[in-house]
Amino acid sequence: MPTVLRLRQWRVTIYPNNHRPRHVHILGPQQEARFELLCEAGRVQLMSNIGFSLRQLRWIAIQLMRHLEHLCSEWRRIHGD
Repeated sequence: MPTVLRLRQWRVTIYPNNHRPRHVHILGPQQEARFELLCEAGRVQLMSNIGFSLRQLRWIAIQLMRHLEHLCSEWRRIHGD
């Protein structure tokens, strides 16, 4: 699973054999969240969360939106769409 971005102690990954909708996994020690990449709308949306606080999720969402163009590009590079 390629790491496409690092946010503090967390890795943002896109699994090569994954499915739509476009999304990233945020992985930390005993934590995982998934955010949908709404590339055309210019935003992200939380899909699932294990172990992150609401404050952490808000911060992560802001960072993902700052890097959305890169993340959407990486999804297309890995998945071809």
